[in-house]
Formats: sequence, C-alpha cells, structure tokens
Amino acid sequence: MTAQTAPSPASTPVARASSDSGSAPRSGAPLVALEGIGKVFQNGTVALSGLDLSIREGEFVSLLGPSGCGKSTALRILAGLIPASRGAIGWAGGGDAEAHQRDIGFVFQEPTLMPWANVADNVYLPLRLRGVSRRAASQAIDSCLSLVGLEQFAKSYPRELSGGMKMRVSIARALSLRPRLLLMDEPFAALDEITRFKLNDDILRLQEEFGCTIVFVTHSVFESVYLSSRIVVMAARPGRIIAEIDVDAPRPRDRDFRTTPAYGDYCRAASEALHGAMGYDEHL
Repeated sequence: MTAQTAPSPASTPVARASSDSGSAPRSGAPLVALEGIGKVFQNGTVALSGLDLSIREGEFVSLLGPSGCGKSTALRILAGLIPASRGAIGWAGGGDAEAHQRDIGFVFQEPTLMPWANVADNVYLPLRLRGVSRRAASQAIDSCLSLVGLEQFAKSYPRELSGGMKMRVSIARALSLRPRLLLMDEPFAALDEITRFKLNDDILRLQEEFGCTIVFVTHSVFESVYLSSRIVVMAARPGRIIAEIDVDAPRPRDRDFRTTPAYGDYCRAASEALHGAMGYDEHL
C-alpha cells in the first residue's frame, strides 16, 4: 500500500502503511503492545491476523474500519475478555491483562446497566467486585458522577434516563477505578448527533483530567479525527492494520476545530484510508 496524503498547505496528514507504523515518534512511554495477534473463532472465521499495535501513555487512539474488520475483537483481546489464537501482549512492567485488570476500564457499545440498581449502585459495581465497601466507595462514586455531570441523578434508575445519560453512567462506572487505560467500543454509535458531539467533548475533557490513555473503536471518520491523536485504519478478511494517521492538531479541542482547514484535511486523509480498507476487502 502506498502512502496516502491529503492536500494541505501547512501540515499534511499522512496515512502510513502498517509496515511503516513504527517510524513516527510518539509522546509518552510505551504502555501496552499487541504483537502478531491473530484470532480464529470456533466457526473458522479469521477475525485478526498479524496485528501489531503499540499504545503509548496519554494517547487517544481510534480504531477505524468497516464492519467485520476486527476492531472490537482487538479491543476485547487487549482487555483480556477473550484470548488471542496467536501472538502476545506486552505490558509495561510485565504481566498479562489479568495482572493489569485494575488499570483497564471498558465502555461497551451498549451501557449494560443493571436495571434494578440506581445510578450510584451501577457506578459502584467495579468497586464492589474489588471488595470495596459501599461506605469506602462513596467518595469515588460521587466524584465519578460529578465528572460526567450526573451527581443529581445518583438515586435515579436506568429506565428514568435518556440514552446519553445512560452512556455517561457507563463511562462513570469505567472510571471508578481510575484506570490507566480506557477502552471504548463504539460507545456513541446509537446516539443522536448533538448528544454524540457533547459526549465527544466530555471524553476529551475527562482524558485531560484523568491523564488516561484511550483506545476508541468507531466507524465515523469525523469522530475519529476530532478525538484522536492517532487513527489506526483496519481492513477485514482477515482483520489487520493497513494505515495509521497522526492527528497533529492542538489539544484540548473544541467545536471550532471542526470548521478548520486542518480538520477537513485530516478527515479527507482518513476517508481515503478507509476507502482503501474497503478496496482491500473487495479484492479478497
């Protein structure tokens, strides 16, 4: 695959082929790396093959690609929710995903809240599973709800919340253990555009406040450019990385960034890379 560029008079975003993915410098120390990861499901489906991905402290990495390219599978392997068929995961300081479980927060595509529990008790769940008493957890619960703007809804139940509010509860729950690595699997896909834009801003603010590293699965070119410091483009059959784009735009970002020429250039580069991913599939 040849390098793709988007026209820009100042700073041109480049979609680098995966074989060249280690050439650009990253800020922050290495946190975790997927090395030669492959995944074959019991029905014979090859979900991933030869996937190499290194994540550094403080990055916001978006996995962008068509349906079926293994984005969610890669995220679940990284979280230790499912095993890889081959390859290895290297963590800073050694150990496996189980040893680093406290360092990982996961936000699923659906909020997956307990309908019988109120908002505060849903946020408490990871702490309860760690053996933390409700009294000892109260400050952390209040803090997380405040971070996502739901402190006044602590006693509400999921049925009383909007879709965006439910997702905020899910994010607060993932943040309750102060994770070093936050994994997000298309969390805003089912939301309306206004709510999605607001939550995009919120997650960038939360990353600034927490200093956590985020890996984010999305189908949206526009969302990936707005959020990311790096976009990883994947193709399917089998799932693999075909390009990466460094989004070298100032942070923190706000809605004005969406109207800048640089944003348009990065979106064009990401769109071309995504089109390349679709083309890969068409020829297999």
